[in-house]
Amino acid sequence: MIGKWTPLPALHGAARLFGWKGSPLQDVADRTWTLSPARRARHPRAFFLPNQLERVRHTMFSEGDAREEVEGGVVDHAPTRAFLFQNAWLLDGVLYKGRGHECVRARTRRIPPLRVQHELARGAVYSTFAGMQYFGNWLLHDCLSYPLAAAEGEPVTISRKTVGCHEPTYEEWLGMKPSRLDAVFFRELVLFDDFGYTEHKRARFRALREKLFARVDVKPHPGVFVVRGRTGQGKPRVLENEAALAEMLAQRRGFRVLDPARTDVATIVKTCAGARVVVGVEGSGLAHGILGLAPGGSLLVLQPPDRFVTVYKNTVEREDQHFAFVVGHPRGDDFYVDPAEVERTLDMLPPARV
Repeated sequence: MIGKWTPLPALHGAARLFGWKGSPLQDVADRTWTLSPARRARHPRAFFLPNQLERVRHTMFSEGDAREEVEGGVVDHAPTRAFLFQNAWLLDGVLYKGRGHECVRARTRRIPPLRVQHELARGAVYSTFAGMQYFGNWLLHDCLSYPLAAAEGEPVTISRKTVGCHEPTYEEWLGMKPSRLDAVFFRELVLFDDFGYTEHKRARFRALREKLFARVDVKPHPGVFVVRGRTGQGKPRVLENEAALAEMLAQRRGFRVLDPARTDVATIVKTCAGARVVVGVEGSGLAHGILGLAPGGSLLVLQPPDRFVTVYKNTVEREDQHFAFVVGHPRGDDFYVDPAEVERTLDMLPPARV
């Protein structure tokens, strides 16, 4: 441990007691530049049966009303930008510079540390708060930002327990070799605003898929049913008839059934690659399938009525693929999806371009 220390965590903590919230870290950047410009895109209406939205009790992870987003329309995607900070600090998951701060990982200590373990001449943090919590965000967002970090300095992620057992293998296959740190002083720090679906991000997504597909034999096939079971973060979201739906789609439509929790990355990528359709309960497990979707393919999300989420809509539509959903019926703490509605929705989908 080196001898550098800073009072910033203590000062920020004390100031919060008096209602001071500080400033977003981007506001105190020493330099800002654009890596890819903003873009405006027209997104299509999702595929869904009548009366589905009437079942929705609660939406999540949407800036507006997710029930309106599925209707499609013009979407303005923010630019991909980079920010340079001189003399910045990372302590217990929080980045500090002067009055600015950004929480990248939930704090683990009530009393913040003041000393750092490392010093870097120039580091680039690509991790996000969502990626620290959810595997899907890590795979489909943070992993796409890693090449930006590697091009700007030493790529840095925040120390934490992995949110999925598959992360180490994905990192190996994608050539990701980040420094995992919890306390560090950056003489220069680079951060990114990489949430907009720009052309640059689209190109990085395709490059990521090419790296994964280079390791398996990719052949088009009808589809994959991704099993969720009781895995994942937060509320279990147990689909009461999940096994029956998976068996139905396997027998009637030739789908492959994938349980990521019981499968290694090599088998996951081989199973998903070339899928015309991916079906499964809303959640991070669908990220495996999204990477494998064939050109013009479709993602059909089985939505719990109390957790309606559309974050993957922009992701697949960026690749000119299609988003569909069926909203289930509550069954106590669990939910049930009508098999006939799943089949009728599948019949609405355009054919994949394979």
